[in-house]
Amino acid sequence: MKVLPFKIPKPSNTAIIFQKDQGKFYGQLHQHQELQISLIKEGKGTLLIADTIHHFQKGDIFVIGGQQPHVFRNEFTDALMHTVFFNPQSFGDSFLDLEEGKGVLDFYAFAKAGFKTIATAELTTTFDALSHNEGILRLAHFLHLIHLLTLSESTPIASFIYHKKISEADGKKLHRIFEYSLQHFSEPIQLEDIAQVAAMTTNGFCKYFKKRTNKTYVQFLTEIRISKVCTLLKEHPELPISDIALLSGFLTLSHFNRKFKQYKKMSPSLYRASI
Repeated sequence: MKVLPFKIPKPSNTAIIFQKDQGKFYGQLHQHQELQISLIKEGKGTLLIADTIHHFQKGDIFVIGGQQPHVFRNEFTDALMHTVFFNPQSFGDSFLDLEEGKGVLDFYAFAKAGFKTIATAELTTTFDALSHNEGILRLAHFLHLIHLLTLSESTPIASFIYHKKISEADGKKLHRIFEYSLQHFSEPIQLEDIAQVAAMTTNGFCKYFKKRTNKTYVQFLTEIRISKVCTLLKEHPELPISDIALLSGFLTLSHFNRKFKQYKKMSPSLYRASI
């Protein structure tokens, strides 16, 4: 299977695709035209999308815009994710000209950069109804789902919209870069090291990465480490903050405190208290 682009398998006469992912999620960086709405039913892990990193856990809902490159990496094999895919063009021009169709188009445009929200009881029930129904009932529950998501409290999950398709070669290279970073973020990573992973010179790699992710590699690596810090602060309140900083790849406490405040707009101790 090609890493990028990734085509969602679906019948030609279906506008809404419902999919269950259980165990190990699809682990390759990929993109597709369809907008993706995913509910994490079980498990936790890391989501990389476009230029950002997010931790996910049970009860999270992620809306991923069409063509946004992304990959879910779950930490354990007992994970479960329910996903709805759709492309407005699959509904046909006649439907899209209707008021109901306009709502589908508006949501597709609204969610281009993607967002995250927390599953309410009504959202979870609607997802379950989508999984158990076909035809007109599935369409009714789908329209209700996007209505609920439009009204929900949400936070953006990407800082820019990825308009272009990524080549297969670029997809494989970016995947190697991301995988190496996620596996070794707790260790010192020099630009020369990651450039070697990408089979490029250091200068060439820096230009390549900035052009495709809209940020420097150092910024990207720092965000991975900050994301890990936030997870440890939440899941291990018994651990000293200095230990968490070291486990997340920060070699000095002063550098860690400065970077955490820069990205989270508060101190690590205040962040821990807030959760």
